[in-house]
Amino acid sequence: MRSYKTEIKPNTEQITKINQTFGNCRWVYNAYLAYNQEKYRQSKTFVSGYDYSKHLNHATDTPEWLKQTSSKATKQAIMNAEKAYKNFFKGNAKFPRFKKKGKANESFYLVGTLHIERHRIKLPTLGWVRLKEFGYIPTDRKPKSATVSRIAGRYYVSVLFDFSVGTVETPNGNPIGIDLGVKDLAICSDGTVHRNINKTNKMKKLERRLKHQQRILSRKYKTKGKGEATSQNILKQKLKVQRLHRRLTNIRTDYQNQVINHIIQQKPRYITIEDLNINGMMKNRHVSKAISQQRLFDFKTKLIEKANDHNIEIRQVDRWYPSSKLCSCCGFKKVDLSLSDRVYECSNCQSVFDRDVNASINLLQAIDYTVLT
Repeated sequence: MRSYKTEIKPNTEQITKINQTFGNCRWVYNAYLAYNQEKYRQSKTFVSGYDYSKHLNHATDTPEWLKQTSSKATKQAIMNAEKAYKNFFKGNAKFPRFKKKGKANESFYLVGTLHIERHRIKLPTLGWVRLKEFGYIPTDRKPKSATVSRIAGRYYVSVLFDFSVGTVETPNGNPIGIDLGVKDLAICSDGTVHRNINKTNKMKKLERRLKHQQRILSRKYKTKGKGEATSQNILKQKLKVQRLHRRLTNIRTDYQNQVINHIIQQKPRYITIEDLNINGMMKNRHVSKAISQQRLFDFKTKLIEKANDHNIEIRQVDRWYPSSKLCSCCGFKKVDLSLSDRVYECSNCQSVFDRDVNASINLLQAIDYTVLT
């Protein structure tokens, strides 16, 4: 399976239909949660999503406006609510909460007759919708489903295809050890350093602008009810904040993809990474923001997926492996190495390395590891 996500340009009528579908899916999701909670209070029973869908079709109090949008979208919303309940029962998530307009993720699922052309896509109940990026979504394959979403006032469609993976030749390049960090995103054992993009002037400027717009939004909330700020002004300001968040996210995502592609294009025989305790690192308030901006977990997930597509082995070293304290030349362990020491000076063989490069070489030379792909 592979999905292609791109921005769409719906007309005014289609925007109204899309927003109405968002509202119907949110209403059905909340109604299913409330119905199950009431059933549990009365008889300690649980109603499946399939049974509630049949109940909703035959109930006399079902709103008429619910039938004006795609039935597949509302049914999928019910199944999402059932999945949220099951994840709670299994202990994998918290108790499902009701969705609130303006705060919940807005998306809906479509399945049926889907046609794709170079510049447009035909969706059920919406018709032909214009694409902003021409030729990105394949036109020579049959799509299985589509998901329409709205992020920061912009509309997107994600189309799912069933791709058959062909034969991939075994890579024979030099293996790479990668040390992920906060000062720099990724330091490779061959000496390549992929910088921290959050420290560039462009990102700092956007962060300052975001901080300024968030303060304006906060003041509007404080003055609400005193005749100085209306709901429409608050929504406009909230949209400005959302767009800045989205722009920062897009820049970080694009940079991560560039770094991963650069690593994969070298066709290494294997890649060795470290098992980082992200949750534990986030508890340190001094570096938690920098760690969250680096998005190390997303980097690791994308690297594994990309390596799997290119038949590259991913090795993971235990999180307690002292990659920074070992000398990559003689194996001497420097116990008193502190976080402020950016240069590793071995007292045994007198070798001098950059701290992060030394750690990446140690990861490359590690013998005890777990194969992820």
